[in-house]
Amino acid sequence: MTTLFFNARPRAPRGASALLSLLLLAGPAPHAMADDLAPATAESAGLLERYDSGGQYGLQPLTVSQLEDQLRRPELQAAVGQGGIAVLYPNVSEPFRSAFIGMIQGIEERTRLRVRSYAVDTRFDAADLNAQLRRTGTKVVIALGRQGLNVAAALDRDIEVLVGGALLLSDAEIVNLNGISLTPDPALLFARLRTLLPDTRRVIVVYDPRKTEWLLRLAREAAREQGLELASYEARDLSQAAQLYATLFAGADSRRDAVWLPHDTTTVEEGTLLPLILKQAWNSGVPIFSSNVLHVKKGALFAMSPNNVELGRSLASSAEGAIAGERRKGVQPLRELHAAINLRTASHMGLNIGYQQQRTFDLIYPEP
Repeated sequence: MTTLFFNARPRAPRGASALLSLLLLAGPAPHAMADDLAPATAESAGLLERYDSGGQYGLQPLTVSQLEDQLRRPELQAAVGQGGIAVLYPNVSEPFRSAFIGMIQGIEERTRLRVRSYAVDTRFDAADLNAQLRRTGTKVVIALGRQGLNVAAALDRDIEVLVGGALLLSDAEIVNLNGISLTPDPALLFARLRTLLPDTRRVIVVYDPRKTEWLLRLAREAAREQGLELASYEARDLSQAAQLYATLFAGADSRRDAVWLPHDTTTVEEGTLLPLILKQAWNSGVPIFSSNVLHVKKGALFAMSPNNVELGRSLASSAEGAIAGERRKGVQPLRELHAAINLRTASHMGLNIGYQQQRTFDLIYPEP
């Protein structure tokens, strides 16, 4: 992975022959890092040395005929004239950094185009970053996380932007965006619910329409397809949400109802509201499932969380489509997911999760 910070100034190659340009286009350098910033004369000399000897990259010398055959490969011909992909990701510490690195890994594994990654923060220089992207021939930017999305908003309009790995995208935000949210697809959550609790008939959800109305539209359609009733209730502050949960748990049927906790900082506030929800669910026996895997560790029955590498691969496919001329708008929910279950909560509800069924989950709590 080539990782650059927003104030880096790579120099454009000078004097490289057409042959060298095609060789460079054939794929990313296996260990390209700081040497991306070296002058083109040194880069060209190093490339020729590796081409002649194989060098540290394990390459074998090629005859002119062999080289011509390789240059005729369909995937290489398709890449001629195409720019690379830039990835903007937040310059954050662990454990969040690893999630974004996993997405970048998936992007690099999926595409043959050159991928350059830029760690960005609030101090970014938009003009400098735009200049770098123009020099590298970037056609598509994949903006990861909220910070990546904020930075991408200042880029030249002729650069296609895909969003990925960002939560809480409101209706106002997603109108002109294309990409994949970090929130799980309700259809997959509901399908998992029906597998675990086939007698469930109603899903209860409390949500803030200013934040998650776009997700609820998808959820209503998904519920109909699963033969479920989606009972949705609006709450615009923590106090209203708390009152709704108390009323809803008191009137719920533990055999036929389940409560869904979406990604919503108003109605699933972590500090005071979530502990109350978990307590009410435990006492009433009404199962709760969540879009946040951390809630399973705290007592939710099950949840689904991002498979970061697979998300990266999907974003790379979308980026290649954009370079090929596809023009799509809209942010999709995440379908590249891991599933987690809390066996203690399942036992409390009278569910017996056998070994074979446990194997369908990627994460099991409490951890053995």
